[in-house]
This record gives sequence, C-alpha cells and structure tokens, in this order.
Amino acid sequence: MSLQFNSDVEAVDFLREKYTLLKDEIAKVIVGQQSVVEEVVVALFSNGHSLLVGVPGLAKTLLVNTVGQLLGLQTNRIQFTPDLMPSDIIGTEILNEARQFKFVKGPVFTNFLLADEINRTPPKTQSALLQAMQEYNVTASGIKYELPKPFFVLATQNPIEQEGTYPLPEAQLDRFMFNIVVDYPSYEEEVEIVKKTTVGETTELQPILTSEEIVFFQKLIQKVPVNDNLMRYAVEVVAKTRPDTTQEDIVKEYVQWGVGPRASQYLIIGAKTHAVLHGKYAPDIEDVKAVAYPILRHRIVRNYKAEADKISADTIIGKLL
Repeated sequence: MSLQFNSDVEAVDFLREKYTLLKDEIAKVIVGQQSVVEEVVVALFSNGHSLLVGVPGLAKTLLVNTVGQLLGLQTNRIQFTPDLMPSDIIGTEILNEARQFKFVKGPVFTNFLLADEINRTPPKTQSALLQAMQEYNVTASGIKYELPKPFFVLATQNPIEQEGTYPLPEAQLDRFMFNIVVDYPSYEEEVEIVKKTTVGETTELQPILTSEEIVFFQKLIQKVPVNDNLMRYAVEVVAKTRPDTTQEDIVKEYVQWGVGPRASQYLIIGAKTHAVLHGKYAPDIEDVKAVAYPILRHRIVRNYKAEADKISADTIIGKLL
C-alpha cells in the first residue's frame, strides 16, 4: 500500500488515529497495562527494540503476539533455553543434494522476533542477536544477509533473582531501546482477566497497519523537528549519570557506570514518537521525561552500596529528572 499525504502534519494525524485503533484492539485481549502497551508501540515506531521484564504469567508473550498480529507483521518466536545454540537463532549451512553448502535461514529472519525468556540462555547464545539488533543483518560463513524491514526484537526476561537465569551482558542490554517493567495487575484488573479467560471465548483481531506503513511512519518520525534546547536537556540528563563528571551526589554514591551516548539518541527519538502519538507536532521536556525511565533504567550500573541500601535505578533517574 502506498501512503499519500498532502503534508507531514496530515500524516502525523493519521498515525495518531491508527494508534488509538491499535490501543482499542489490544484492550480486547490485554486487560490494563496501558503504560506497557504505550512503551512497546513507542519503541516500535522509534525503530527500537524492547525488553519486557516481569515474573512469569503476566501476559508478556500474549502482548507480543497480539501486537504482531495487529501490525500485520511476520512473527517468529524463539524460546530461549540453556542448550540453545547461536545457529538456532541465525541459521546454519547444510549440504544439499548437489553436494553444495546451502544456508538455511533461522528464525531471526522475520519482522517481529519474540525472544522469550532471553535470560535463560548463556551469554554466548544471547550475543548471537547483537549484530542483528544493531546492524539489521547477520553474518554466516563470511556472508552478510540482510534482515527484512521493519525488524523489531521484543524480548521477555524473568527477574534475575529467579532460578536458571543468566544476567544479560551490558552490550546486549544497550541494544534495547526500552526496558519495560511489567507489574502485577490491580485487584479489579485481575478479576476482569479471570472473567475474560475462563469462558472459552476467542477474540477476533483486525490488522491495523502493514509493514510498509510502519516503515513509512518510522521515517516520518525521524523528520519531526526538535529544538537545540531539548537536545541539550537530553544530553545533560545522560551526562548526569556518569560518576566521573556529574555533580549529583546520588550518582557519585550509588552508580558504578553511567550511561553512553546511545541513550541520548534514544531520548530524542523516543520523545519525538511520544509527542506524535499524543497529539503534538514537536516534542518538549515532558516527552523526554516520559521515555527517560525505560531508556535509562537498564543502562545505569549500580554499585554494591546501592544494592545494600536498596536504591533502584528508577530512584536515581527520578532524582536526575
């Protein structure tokens, strides 16, 4: 489908209408979790990947499958286990009938990749996604293979305190634009979940967007104007997380490693998307603050004192904002 608009403003208005439809369709399946849904969609249109963190049974996988279905994207799922190998993700070469090696593509060749329980596999296998997430291609036997567009990784992770989990390497964490915390539903929401899921009814979902439209809107958001003051504010917030250069006492006391420049880039692109989805044609400081927590919380490396004093990354971010 070819989208034709008289102006970028008209295209932004169209995207916001689609976003409203998308939320309404998701609500037919997912009860509550509005902030989680919003952050997943913001990351998608920002062309970024997301990490969903929460205990088992909070509908993380259901949310991912629902979003993939509504966006008309080819969706693959990888269940990460301790014996998973890199070739199980990227693909492998096999000897065909003509006695020639042929590359058989793995599940990473898709639009929407669900990496389920990504921290239940060792770092060697987790790192197989690094090139794909950053460069949107993979290399096998010295040959580079391009991934389809859009390409979006949505990984779920169990809390690190649970049995059989491996911590994600910092380089892997940094590839995720958002770290989204999925919390328990409220009492009323849980009653509604039980009502919906114990009567044997199925919900028919209608696709809202196509892959071509998603790529179009990702490019549109890149064109949203941002003033220099907002860019300076975003960079200032990121710089405050670095113990060597900050004036913030809480950072000097509790942070071992600060945040890299990729976070500054994500703060601006995330603020653009957040603004567009909320009826604005340019982002402001409130939009940066709205995306700051999921962008920064997994990039701030706390020290032992922070662990001992139970100071979370979110507490530190709150002080900085």
